[in-house]
Amino acid sequence: MSIQSLFDLSGKVALVTGCNRGIGQAMAVALAEAGADIIGVSSSIATSGSDTEKQVTALGRSFKAYQADLNSRDSVKSFLQKVLAENPRIDILVNNAGTILRAPAAEHPDEYWDKVININLNSQFIITREIGKRMLEQGSGKIIFTASLLTFQGGINVPGYAASKGAVGSLVKAFSNEWASKGINVNAVAPGYIATDNTEALRNDPVRSKSILDRIPANRWGEPEDFKGVTVFLASKASDYVNGTIVTVDGGWMGR
Repeated sequence: MSIQSLFDLSGKVALVTGCNRGIGQAMAVALAEAGADIIGVSSSIATSGSDTEKQVTALGRSFKAYQADLNSRDSVKSFLQKVLAENPRIDILVNNAGTILRAPAAEHPDEYWDKVININLNSQFIITREIGKRMLEQGSGKIIFTASLLTFQGGINVPGYAASKGAVGSLVKAFSNEWASKGINVNAVAPGYIATDNTEALRNDPVRSKSILDRIPANRWGEPEDFKGVTVFLASKASDYVNGTIVTVDGGWMGR
C-alpha cells in the first residue's frame, strides 16, 4: 500500500465534536482535506452556513451540523438518537468538545465541577459507547479523544479540568483494551499550550505566559493547525497498529 493511500480518507464519514472553532475546527478541516465527509457537533454551531461548513464544503466534502448541549445528558441522548438515525455509518469519531473553568480548589464551586465533568468526561463516554456500538457492528472504526497535558499533570486552579482529562486518559485505554481486537482503534491527542479561547486568560497574564513559554522547547504557543497531521494519522489506516496511545502535541513540554 502506498503512503498516499495509507492516509486517504475518501469515502469515510467523521463525526467531530467541538468543531466550531479552534482545534476542533482544524481537525474537521484536516479530515475533509484527506477525503472524509464531516458531521459537525457543537452547542453553538449554526445548523447551516458556519465557517467550518464553508471550509469543508469548499474542499468538495459534505457537512452536516448538529447542535447538542454536552452538559445535559438528555440533550446528548437526543442528539445521539438523531445522528445515528440519519447517518447509518460513522467511521471516525473525534471527541474534541471540552470546557475549562478556573477557580482555586478551596473555592471551586460544585457548579464548575459538575459542568466540566459532564462536558469533558460523561458526555464523551456516552457518545463513544453509543457510536462505538455501531463501529462494533461494522467491524472497524477510529476514535480520537482530545486529552491534555493535564492528563499527566495537575495544573493550577483547574481541579475539575485536571480530573476530567486524567480520566479521559484512562478511558482511552479502557475502550482500547476492549475494542482493539474488534478493529477499532482508540487513541488520544494531548494538546500543549495552544492559542485558543481556553488559554486566553493564560496568554493575557504576562507572568504565567512567560513561565509557560520559557519551558516550551519550541518557544511558541501552539496553533490549531498543528493538529491536522496527527488527526489524519490517527483517523487513517496509517495508525492501524496504534492502540490506547496518547500523542502529545506540545512543542516539547512533556520532554522538558
